[in-house]
Amino acid sequence: MTYADVVIVGAGAAGLSLAYRLCAPDARVPLSVVLVDAPPGPLRPPPRTWCFWEPPGGEFDAVLSASWQRLRVRAADGSATVAVPSPLRYKMLRSDAFTALVGSRLDAAAGFARTELTVRAVRDAAGGGGEVVGEDARGRRTVVRGRYVFDSRPPGRLPAARTTLLQHFTGWFVHTERPVFDPDTATLMDFRTPQPRHGLSFAYVLPLDARTALVEYTEFSRTPLEPAAYAEALDHHLGEVLGASPYRVSATEHGVIPMTDGRFPPRAGRSVFRVGTAGGATRPSTGYTFSGVQRQSRSLATALRAGKPPRTPPPYRARSLAMDAVMLRALDAGRVDGAAFFTGLFRSVPPARLLRFLDGSAPLREELLVGLRTPVAPMLRTLAELPFRSRRFMPTDPTPAVPHPPGPPGLSDEE
Repeated sequence: MTYADVVIVGAGAAGLSLAYRLCAPDARVPLSVVLVDAPPGPLRPPPRTWCFWEPPGGEFDAVLSASWQRLRVRAADGSATVAVPSPLRYKMLRSDAFTALVGSRLDAAAGFARTELTVRAVRDAAGGGGEVVGEDARGRRTVVRGRYVFDSRPPGRLPAARTTLLQHFTGWFVHTERPVFDPDTATLMDFRTPQPRHGLSFAYVLPLDARTALVEYTEFSRTPLEPAAYAEALDHHLGEVLGASPYRVSATEHGVIPMTDGRFPPRAGRSVFRVGTAGGATRPSTGYTFSGVQRQSRSLATALRAGKPPRTPPPYRARSLAMDAVMLRALDAGRVDGAAFFTGLFRSVPPARLLRFLDGSAPLREELLVGLRTPVAPMLRTLAELPFRSRRFMPTDPTPAVPHPPGPPGLSDEE
């Protein structure tokens, strides 16, 4: 059995971010930290891309894949709105680069250790603190105990909610034979895609240069699609809409992110805490998680490194979550046209203000100003009905991620 001050379960964005901050070299109270990672295989998350916005000079700028000053949104008719949200930049970070950066700090920390286990239970320990029970590579039962345990694994079941949509997507890293992309501008939403009955869909284009980009097909809807449907949508958007054919796909990624007004409990016991999506770090109205994870991990690490009990304040304010609940319900009920809703916001709201609003960091005055730019009548109707809607569990829970997402027609993942 191993014992540490802090045990972290899972080495995704949330687990690594918390370990990174706990093992900072200037800690007033040195801590022993054990990171419990899944063994190689389906339980370990595949490489993925995280995006967020902040001013230049962020702590992860050295390992960014790219960043953009200009953002574009295209309406269903193809008309474009281009915004410059100065001083904010839209930043793209690949998980392998982030893992390497975090690993360099963790390897130098005297009190840090890493172990690989197939985790079977995370719970309070009988004698105080928490414990992680699992099996090592040889199948031997192993227990790791700590004063505090932070579980960053995706939730096994989504909480009961009045509205639950899923943000599900597949992205391709593509290379074209001729210049197609504008490397100075990221396209956050291109609504020249068929819209689902409930929710919305859009394409997402992050150019690395004039011939290379991450292109994603994304839906906000009640259920994920079959793998072939994502490939068909991407191939159509690249070929027919962007005119990027012929193209070559070098890598793929897929994900399913919950967008729900359900309440994620921050604790699973006296000494067991949830972080990441399971701890409420995903913004319900957008699916963005990375910035919420950083706020969450920074708050926890500040308390622990000062020798104080951890506090888990929600990454988003109550009023932001209330507005998210209204938006999700209005979108799911079909009271607002999703494509027109987001296009209208980008056309009418100053870009830096809108990004602060979407990130949950806008002051009350800015939130009210943005709210006035939404369809007021359907939003008020939705607000009036929400208190009377019961919270329910989803009949089945989504798969958080698919390790081997579908490739394009006629192209294997190995190609």
